[in-house]
Amino acid sequence: QVELVESGGGLVQAGGSLRLSCVARGATFIRYAMGWFRQAPGKEREFVASIEKNGDSTRYADSVKDRFTISRDNAKDTVYLQMNSLKPGDTAVYYCKAESFIDYWGQGTQVTVSS
Repeated sequence: QVELVESGGGLVQAGGSLRLSCVARGATFIRYAMGWFRQAPGKEREFVASIEKNGDSTRYADSVKDRFTISRDNAKDTVYLQMNSLKPGDTAVYYCKAESFIDYWGQGTQVTVSS
């Protein structure tokens, strides 16, 4: 059983930064591509960013490109999401996802950006 635990969310003013972390427990971390998704109130969950198993390839949603950076530390079983130049529209619950033959989701961490 894989457990994903996110942290690092909080309240920040527009233009500020946050760094989210997601630790994978009970998993051979390098076997999983990792992703970040978010869900705002009343909206569907949407893709934010992803990173391949060895970290050599990343993808981003157009809405966060050039502002967010995904990275991973396979020695620490952790994936990160560095979020800069935050906007009120980035307000959402952010979830990490481990992708393989079976996908696993974390419980989410709230990010609130005030104007």
